Amino acid sequence: MKFKFIYFLSLPVVILILLVRIPFVGYRQLSAPECQLKKWHLPGLLTKNARQKTPALIARSPVTCCLEDGSCVDEAIYQGENGKIGDKKALLTSIDRSLRYLQTARADAAYKKYQIPGITRYRVYKSLLRFRQLLLTTKSATELHQAIAKEFVYYQSIGRDSKGSVLFTAYYEPLYTASRVPTAEYRYPVYKAPPDLASWSLPHPTRLELEGADGLQGSKGKLRGLELFWFRDRLEPYMVQIQGSAKLQLTDGTKTSIGYAGNIAYNYKSIGRELANDGKLPLEGMTMPIILDYFQKYPQELNVYIPRDPSFVFFQETKGAPAQGSIGQPITAERSIATDKSLMPPGALALIRADFPFPDDTGKLEHRVVSRYVLDQDAGGAIKGAGRVDYFLGTGKLAGDRAGVTVGNGQLFYLLLKPQK
Repeated sequence: MKFKFIYFLSLPVVILILLVRIPFVGYRQLSAPECQLKKWHLPGLLTKNARQKTPALIARSPVTCCLEDGSCVDEAIYQGENGKIGDKKALLTSIDRSLRYLQTARADAAYKKYQIPGITRYRVYKSLLRFRQLLLTTKSATELHQAIAKEFVYYQSIGRDSKGSVLFTAYYEPLYTASRVPTAEYRYPVYKAPPDLASWSLPHPTRLELEGADGLQGSKGKLRGLELFWFRDRLEPYMVQIQGSAKLQLTDGTKTSIGYAGNIAYNYKSIGRELANDGKLPLEGMTMPIILDYFQKYPQELNVYIPRDPSFVFFQETKGAPAQGSIGQPITAERSIATDKSLMPPGALALIRADFPFPDDTGKLEHRVVSRYVLDQDAGGAIKGAGRVDYFLGTGKLAGDRAGVTVGNGQLFYLLLKPQK
């Protein structure tokens, strides 16, 4: 699970939550005007009543597919990228995890507080069961899309503009080398949660007060004795805090993993914004690779910009277990998303359509507008409002490379069975 705020919220990390205001990424030309952006917008204009708040999700008819519009259906289920086999198994795994969650007391409590009429835990559960059946019996993406159009209602997010425009970013699980003991090379720790964290007085100490400007002063204060693993690079434990989990290759030859275990009561502050505010990097076009390149050139600047983020995350060793989302279930690469859980239904089936990077046969990343069926299984401290989605891309370098350049506008739909007459 990603960096969380106040109990269960995770910071879907996003690599690009290091950014602030992200530029629009336009869509490629599709086959006909009706296949372009307009049909994906919410139909009609939403009128805002001063006394009545517009709901985050609006029921609408399914989006009709157009000839040669490859962004309309989820082809990856049946035929994978670059000739690979489809990932129907991954989607089924993600569905089953949401079904497990929806049978828990935790889910029952969450849906008792959910505000949008008609979206209940029972309806979400039954919708997932039916979608699972259709997934097992259909033979193509088009056949699945047509079956859903007959049986399901689309609930579209109003987005950032009340027309359905949602900003998509991505996060991943990094893979780093680390040590169980401090050495001259491995000096920068991540920490276990203090056993008395709940009793810490407010305001909590900031990141700067906890670990110092250089990230090496934790043993002199409240973090003494809580060191969990040590890293070589100052940026690595900070990135783990942003992503909320990591796989570790240890210096003793073994492997393990760490996951979220708590945080202090401060909101994340973007170091990308700070760099832009100081004129070190232009805001327009800023991506994670650009930020990382800056710190490679000026490593001493890490001690300037990391301390400006007052937030701080604690970890626990998870011994190779998969990263978990905010609903307490493992998340699945390319089949799990993070949203604002004060607005969106936890564990529910969704359809996303946005511009994402994919490696070609040579490994070069190319962007394509695609649709994907996903499960809403995570949350993020930087993922707020109806116009934000963070997409989980998996573990390791390629996932990180893709997450680092994922940013663009798209649409978010939740799929629920039509009410019984």
